[in-house]
Amino acid sequence: MVGTRWDEPLGRLLGTRAAGPFAGLGLHTAGDLLRHYPRRYASPGRLTDLSSLSPGEHVTVMAEVRRATVRTMRSRGGAILEAVVTDGTRELSLAFFAKKAGALRRHESRLRPGTLGMFTGVVRFYRGAAQLTHPDYQLVGTDVDDEAAALVEATRPIPVYPASAALPTWRIQRAVRTVLDPLTEEDVNDPLPTEVRERVGLPGLVESLRLVHEPYTEQDWRRGRDRLRYEEAFVLQAAMARRRAQAAARPVVARPTTPGGLLAAFDARLPFVLTAGQQDVGAQIAEDLAADAPMQRLLQGEVGSGKTVVALRAMLQVVDAGGQAALLAPTEVLATQHLRTLRELLGPLAQEGMLGAADRATRVVLLTGSQAAAARREALLDAASGAAGIVVGTHALLGEHVQFADLGLVVVDEQHRFGVEQRDALRSRGDEGDTVPHLLVMTATPIPRTVAMTVFGDLEVSTLTEVPAGRAPVATHVVPADNAAWTARTWARVREEVDAGRRAYVVCPRITADDASGADDADLLSGEPDDQGATRPPLRAVEEVADELATLPALDGVRIGTLHGRMTAAAKDDAMAAFAAGRTPVLVSTTVIEVGVDVPEASVMVVLDAERFGLSQLHQLRGRVGRGTDPGLCLLVARAPEGSDAATRLATLAGTTDGFELATVDLELRREGDVLGASQSGSASSLRLLRVVRDAALIARARDEARALVDRDPALEAWPALLAAIDEWLEPSAQEYLDRA
Repeated sequence: MVGTRWDEPLGRLLGTRAAGPFAGLGLHTAGDLLRHYPRRYASPGRLTDLSSLSPGEHVTVMAEVRRATVRTMRSRGGAILEAVVTDGTRELSLAFFAKKAGALRRHESRLRPGTLGMFTGVVRFYRGAAQLTHPDYQLVGTDVDDEAAALVEATRPIPVYPASAALPTWRIQRAVRTVLDPLTEEDVNDPLPTEVRERVGLPGLVESLRLVHEPYTEQDWRRGRDRLRYEEAFVLQAAMARRRAQAAARPVVARPTTPGGLLAAFDARLPFVLTAGQQDVGAQIAEDLAADAPMQRLLQGEVGSGKTVVALRAMLQVVDAGGQAALLAPTEVLATQHLRTLRELLGPLAQEGMLGAADRATRVVLLTGSQAAAARREALLDAASGAAGIVVGTHALLGEHVQFADLGLVVVDEQHRFGVEQRDALRSRGDEGDTVPHLLVMTATPIPRTVAMTVFGDLEVSTLTEVPAGRAPVATHVVPADNAAWTARTWARVREEVDAGRRAYVVCPRITADDASGADDADLLSGEPDDQGATRPPLRAVEEVADELATLPALDGVRIGTLHGRMTAAAKDDAMAAFAAGRTPVLVSTTVIEVGVDVPEASVMVVLDAERFGLSQLHQLRGRVGRGTDPGLCLLVARAPEGSDAATRLATLAGTTDGFELATVDLELRREGDVLGASQSGSASSLRLLRVVRDAALIARARDEARALVDRDPALEAWPALLAAIDEWLEPSAQEYLDRA
């Protein structure tokens, strides 16, 4: 956003010294400060519940002064002012120290009983009672000279800002007023077009900023916040609509269905009947591929809903039409699994140039970063010459030396592991770059409609909800980690499954005991501290757990394997092969097995430190068992205090297998930054007010308005303020997809 006063440095407006603490919050210009919205609003008639205070927390509370006295300290010398404030039920003590009592009399005279104020500081506990030491404070209505003005101020909502120890909320408020008071609509470029704003019935930008920063009533700040929230939704939807229009305008080679080709031969050899959902989505994709505009489709579906078969049928349609397909997977384990699955599904149809190949066949090859040089050269040659109709790979496919003869389709599996730039890098690997391939991105992480609409606005969304017939159910139970009897029964159940010829996964959040954080792709959450503030036991690690299980009487004689991301590709393949064959029926692993790994004999999974994983990731992990005809069992070993978010997550997982219900609960429990991507969580250009679950209707309206605007002006040339906001708020690093949902 460009505007003379908007871009002015705070040092010039507030003074260099006064502006210093604002830099610590990432606030450098007038615009930065005015976009630093209040976190909440305090009401002089509504006191803060002091029972919610936690040790070490930096808080701002509204409370009433009960008493304040100054006394001399005999033991250590000097003086102390001890004040007590209350919410009407509970008390919070305030402590001020000085060398002489006289230095504290000013505080004593201001902190008169019955006075209301806002107090900020770090909570400590002294002799069992909550205390703020040398808190900063502001008393309601006492800092205004005019009596009538003081009465008005005493009834206004009080903005409470995200603050710091060096910068309390009321200093931010005073700075905001200094910057905002002289501002006019001419000083800013409003990213919300006037025609849209008037149609929706929203105030202008400067008026909205005054309503949220300087409200006189609750209705004021709600009206201003509604406009700013709509603005965020509109800018995001306009960015998605523009991206969608840009992609649709790029040239593409249509890939219509070819009668009697590989696709027809594949359908004829399928040993099962496609579900109705697979048929419907397949028809949508076939129609997209036959069009003269690039397909941009997101295929989402529950674990085991048959996305791979749908994607393979799309790839075969492209190969039939003379093109090639690339399947991009996030890990080597998953890429290798895909290669094996595709070759097994295709049989002789994937054996072009080999003895026993079908009359019409193609070649499926693998390209990863850890391949031997000879295998890599052969795969690169097959891709460049067109001999390989399907190339499966990891990030290695994005390398500048990877070329295709005629890349017609890019399939991205588990799209949330890849960013926009990575996805587009592969799409540019065509012949001369004159045309772009079609795009199909897949995810087994269920995405609620509001998230799909917000984060995947440039893609059409198809959903598979059915699970193929014969898929076994999976029962899920929470096991208290501190209950010896329950944990003993856990390993006894594992032994029972192994003795029945089945397999067991044991999932750990770390590889080794000295890892500082989660390993591989673990989506670890910070756990709630226990009530006594005791130190948590260290997270369980693959190597130590494997050693421990080998000594358990319940697993005596059972061979135990390990799998994690630091192993070589060959070692990973060997570990998975041994597990699948039953030579090591128990596999202790990190979350590297989260997606795509398919061992039908795997019937039980034990997740250690389950409270530290995200809900959607636990759902993904659970999907690795029960993939055959035997019922599945998932045991979540956890330390989750009753009533905590962790306990809610685990109870929800145990209570349902509906991935969309789980994803919605996950959204409600997580911070919004986790929804929109890490780069959007806390940066100066991030989305601040939009909540994708709560604001579904608003997002839908913003999407319709944005698409209509982009339809008229795809480049947004007539809307420079909107274009500037897109560039400022949604720089490439912030246009990443979901943050490991």
